[in-house]
Amino acid sequence: MTPPTGTAAGTFVRTAPPLPRPRGPVGAALFAALAAPAGPSVEVLRPPLGDPWGEDLQLALYACYELHYQGFAGVDPDWEWHPSLLALRAGLEHAFLAAVRREAGAPPPLKRALSGLLADDSGGTGPSHHLLDHGERWQAREYLVHRSLYHLKEADPQMWVVPRLPHPAKGALVTVQYDEYGGGHPERAHAVLFGEMMADLGLDPRYGHYLEAVPAPALAVVNLMSLFGLHRSLRGALVGQFATVEITSPPGAARLAQALERLGATPAGTLFYREHVLADAVHEQLVRREVITPLVEDEPELAPDIAFGITATGVVEDRLGEHLLSSWRAGRSSLLTALDDGPATRRNDG
Repeated sequence: MTPPTGTAAGTFVRTAPPLPRPRGPVGAALFAALAAPAGPSVEVLRPPLGDPWGEDLQLALYACYELHYQGFAGVDPDWEWHPSLLALRAGLEHAFLAAVRREAGAPPPLKRALSGLLADDSGGTGPSHHLLDHGERWQAREYLVHRSLYHLKEADPQMWVVPRLPHPAKGALVTVQYDEYGGGHPERAHAVLFGEMMADLGLDPRYGHYLEAVPAPALAVVNLMSLFGLHRSLRGALVGQFATVEITSPPGAARLAQALERLGATPAGTLFYREHVLADAVHEQLVRREVITPLVEDEPELAPDIAFGITATGVVEDRLGEHLLSSWRAGRSSLLTALDDGPATRRNDG
């Protein structure tokens, strides 16, 4: 089957996905409300919250945030700022952020946190190392499915922080973002390149298509970005998240490009990661020297928040990596719904 493409070469239709099925009582209450118009008297029920890392809370929080991006097909766009929904979202955010802070612990000094990002990871054991050394094609396809929830809207969560930064940090961050959106060439936007990579590996590149299949560990990675981006009080943490991605991605991207080529991807299927090897090597310098340095000089109180953003990003990425590797080593799918070439899956709601 050839995945659906957009109307022009190299582009993909980005339409709102349907609401997914709920994974627990919180999602059920939220999605029941979203099925109706967002009238002033409508209330979203707020059942007791379960595990902050669990399927129910993470999917419900993702759905709340998605209303700020493309939304969902058939859902009234006025739900985006509905007071009752925002009250539910605030409870979900509080639980999630508290869980992240507990697991992250006290952040280290910013200088040490940044130095840690520059450490050599050539002897690492994460997903990119596994895919390069031992990965199978079905595992690489699953990896792209997990990452598609962010990369098909790559750079969008980080744009929330732009009006919250002073100059010159604001201008430097926008310089990086300009490259993420294609540097004046829409067909080179990283989200478009990711969609082309998905299609090359026989996956459906439609925005949000795999939301139903993606479990909580991958949802948490994207939710953390949206949480940081949508709160001015967490703008420093968003900068830390942004720095983590830009500084650490070139070695991992190089491994993933090699892994995909080994597993049969064409040049279109490796361009996304090859592009990141080059672009993020430049972005790393911009982020450290022209975003973080002047920002901390202007607002030194943000240094611990930036360090927290770095540490918190490590927490959610480590949880996702552990989920992927434990699933693959056990010979089972890491998705809630296995792909057609993958092994059986095991669904855990909660």
